[in-house]
Amino acid sequence: MDEADQLRAGMYRLLARLFARAPDSAFLSSLAALAGDETEMGQAISALAAAARETTPEAASDEYQLLFVGISRGLLLPYGSYYLTGFLHEKPLARLRTDMEPLGIARNPEVKEPEDHIAALMEMMAGLIDGSFGAPQPLSVQSEFFAQHVGSWAPHFFADLEELPQARLYAPAGRIGRLFMAIEAAAFEM
Repeated sequence: MDEADQLRAGMYRLLARLFARAPDSAFLSSLAALAGDETEMGQAISALAAAARETTPEAASDEYQLLFVGISRGLLLPYGSYYLTGFLHEKPLARLRTDMEPLGIARNPEVKEPEDHIAALMEMMAGLIDGSFGAPQPLSVQSEFFAQHVGSWAPHFFADLEELPQARLYAPAGRIGRLFMAIEAAAFEM
């Protein structure tokens, strides 16, 4: 795998971990150690690092709960079906499940969330790049999967997150996600 694909897979995995569950102390320390450059993405990474340095594990957990879980629901629902149809467990989830099988992607039985959760999709994209589900998939397969299951809604989710006033730690994560989705979409069009 070349360096560019390693970086892409790493970015997808970072996003997957950010949205899979609230950051613990060790993950916050890892985020705090990130350093960005002067590019827009670099500035977003630096902002995430700064937010992680100012956030306790308890505050990160509270923010994650407020944004994505809530008492009855979070401020944002990080699911493709919801963003595309306004409802959970709809046709986009069924299409995703159909597309996962031939790629060797299976639902993790320990995960309670539907497969169209943003964290799961970020992990799937990383696996398509680095071969976690078998062999690395060609760019054409990655592009098709991205277009069908990620690019159709994730940029909107990340933009919504970036604008939430309650998102202190997660606003820079939303910015990173929005920028990365734009980079990926542009690269797939080339």
